[in-house]
Amino acid sequence: MKTIVIGGGPAGMMSAITSSQSGNETILIEKNNSLGKKLLITGKGRCNITSSLNIEDFISNIPGNGKFLYSAFQNYTNKDIINMLKQNGLSVKNERGNRIFPITDRAIDVLNCFIKEIKKNKVQVMTNCIVKKILKSNDRVLGVELDNGKIINADKIILATGGKSYPITGSDGNGYKLAQELGHTITELKPSIVPLLSDKYICSSMQGLSLKNVKITIIDEEKNKKIYDDFGEMLFTHFGVSGPIILSSSAHLVRYKNIDELFKQNKIKLIIDFKPALSIEELDSRILRDWDQLKNKEFKNSLDKLLPKKAISTIIDLSNIPSNKKVNEITKEERRFLTKVIKEFTIDIKGFRPIQEAIVTSGGISIKEINPKTMESKLVKGLYFAGEIIDVDAYTGGFNLQIAYSTGYTAGISV
Repeated sequence: MKTIVIGGGPAGMMSAITSSQSGNETILIEKNNSLGKKLLITGKGRCNITSSLNIEDFISNIPGNGKFLYSAFQNYTNKDIINMLKQNGLSVKNERGNRIFPITDRAIDVLNCFIKEIKKNKVQVMTNCIVKKILKSNDRVLGVELDNGKIINADKIILATGGKSYPITGSDGNGYKLAQELGHTITELKPSIVPLLSDKYICSSMQGLSLKNVKITIIDEEKNKKIYDDFGEMLFTHFGVSGPIILSSSAHLVRYKNIDELFKQNKIKLIIDFKPALSIEELDSRILRDWDQLKNKEFKNSLDKLLPKKAISTIIDLSNIPSNKKVNEITKEERRFLTKVIKEFTIDIKGFRPIQEAIVTSGGISIKEINPKTMESKLVKGLYFAGEIIDVDAYTGGFNLQIAYSTGYTAGISV
């Protein structure tokens, strides 16, 4: 059997490797001049390979059609990808949040393991090639036509071209067009795992401030309903907020009903607790202890021990306490309001950054048209899908890459 894999990201590379291991003549076609460009930028260049959670717990971290992946995850687990890397000389380490990284902290070392497997299994790699069309007859694939007019025949085609996020890596959405031409439905494409737009004045005044060990809660003010909460790291930017817990929240927000309209109405609020380890009463006592040593200091010079320097002026503004007021003149009511500002620092969320800046794409080939046990199209025989092109997406933490490996493996071994 002859197999063509379109797309040289982690899903495509895994598909090609397992297809060849299954005894098929396999060609991997990539539009870039090299494989794995998006893999190289994952995990800020370190590559968050997968998660150390039990594979059964992965689905709860995949808000986008997680149950569809049950069979694929059983076929190829997080232990399998770790073993593959170890067999190629790369050890891994487990970091906070169950995140697995290469021991070297270099994504290129992960990519090199895939390339070793590709060479070992004699996969033919064609770079700088663009597939113009997937050919079919009587609802069965025949092969592909390249943009230079060349036709390559095949018994099986695996479409693994990624989504629309980070188009500079090759994920420009062309795979959706190829699938649509064969009759497949593309669900609405939205950015997921993406920074959030928010109040420019507040956020730009704290631009560059990175917070660790903070709690966030995102609420729908219209319904007085909690949408999401988390604990960990976040970052203020010139446009809004980013960082791990913010990115994860976006995967939840993107599926929330009428989210775009709620953004316009300023009904989505981000509440940050700068001191989650302290109750309101404990925080009040802590402030009193600090101020006991600073009785004649002005308010603006009294919070250095409590808060990051970049946050102080903004919190002072929001507290409504005059910055030059002496701390021994601040009333109990003023102090209690200050603790509320610190524990419930609230900003409006106004939208998502563009899909081009998203880590993954929410939406894609409708799962109703794919067999979850094989990743084969229900519309066209011999056509398979793998990775981000499918309408599945997860939180941060290595889950999206595991989706790529597991669906790629499943598509590669299926006949």
